[in-house]
Amino acid sequence: MPKIDKRQYSKQEWHRIREQRRLAKRLTSEPKQELPETVTNKNYNSAFVLGNGLSRKDIAPQDLSVHGKTYGCNALYRTFSPNYLVAVDVKMVLEINKAGYQNTNEVWTNPNKTYAKMQNFNFFKPSKGWSSGPTALWLASQHGYEKIFILGFDYKGLDQGKKLNNLYADTANYKKSTDSATFFGNWLRQTCSVIKEHPHIQYFRVIQPDNYIPDELNKFDNIEHIFLEDFKKMFNFS
Repeated sequence: MPKIDKRQYSKQEWHRIREQRRLAKRLTSEPKQELPETVTNKNYNSAFVLGNGLSRKDIAPQDLSVHGKTYGCNALYRTFSPNYLVAVDVKMVLEINKAGYQNTNEVWTNPNKTYAKMQNFNFFKPSKGWSSGPTALWLASQHGYEKIFILGFDYKGLDQGKKLNNLYADTANYKKSTDSATFFGNWLRQTCSVIKEHPHIQYFRVIQPDNYIPDELNKFDNIEHIFLEDFKKMFNFS
């Protein structure tokens, strides 16, 4: 797990990040259960794309790594190292560079003069010009999986869409949890573009029962919505 300079965070932010890292360390050290026959790596060609919506808070990313490649976004690197990390926000890229995370892990971003001379980043050429979540989904889709599970793509904010819905709210480079939610229209259009471009891939969006299901996603035959509890049973997560 990469070291983090706690001097760049407030006391409250650091306590929150420290607890997240302790939880991640504990989950990593716990013994893994034997995989059920239906989801062994031998007969499963899957990947997991992690947005940072609150709907995925009960899933430990470490557990997903047993079943396929992981693709994550932005501050996920603070507590877990996915196979591929995507960050397109300049402030997040600068944070990642300060931590030196990209020197030992694969990080993808868009070309930008602000960090053109920084070492060991991978650049999309041409620039996708998209948000991090849909860009990570596109990257995973380029890698030839049969099934891609999408977690934490919640789109709407909390409290009827008014408040921020993000696991890293109230930490560095993120809005406060009480701030208004960012309009999700671009994220949704970009997600639809990926699904339409890859009709041979079966996508599964993992949601909580009260999560928003956009009508636009129901137009595609190659995406299903499954509840978190069913997802856990599928992969034998406790």
